[in-house]
Amino acid sequence: MYSAVTRAIRVDVEPMFLADQSAPDEERYVWAYKVRIENQGAETVQLETRHWRITDAHGMTREVRGEGVVGEQPVLGPGESFEYASGTPLDTPSGIMVGTYQMVTGEGDRFDVDIPAFSLDSPYGRRVLN
Repeated sequence: MYSAVTRAIRVDVEPMFLADQSAPDEERYVWAYKVRIENQGAETVQLETRHWRITDAHGMTREVRGEGVVGEQPVLGPGESFEYASGTPLDTPSGIMVGTYQMVTGEGDRFDVDIPAFSLDSPYGRRVLN
């Protein structure tokens, strides 16, 4: 599990390689990831947008921006959390994802929350320690 906390908003991510949806002979590797967003602060916030940077093993980066997550823009009061699952394909057996969520408070204050960088590893990739 990978975790980050920004301004009392905790983001936990757990990636999983999906062997049944991957086709290594066709250079297609697929991961799912579960995300949990928890408001550990004292003010209510709403997730407005997401921004992902997905980098494959060749260093090719794709950016994804959009409103909300999985069609929702959850509102999180103090102590509340929201969980969802999504996924991504790559042309290489490994990669990395990182990003941000833009949140807004009830007073209209907007701020970015870090999504921790997490590794996309499959059993088909060569492991390199950095």
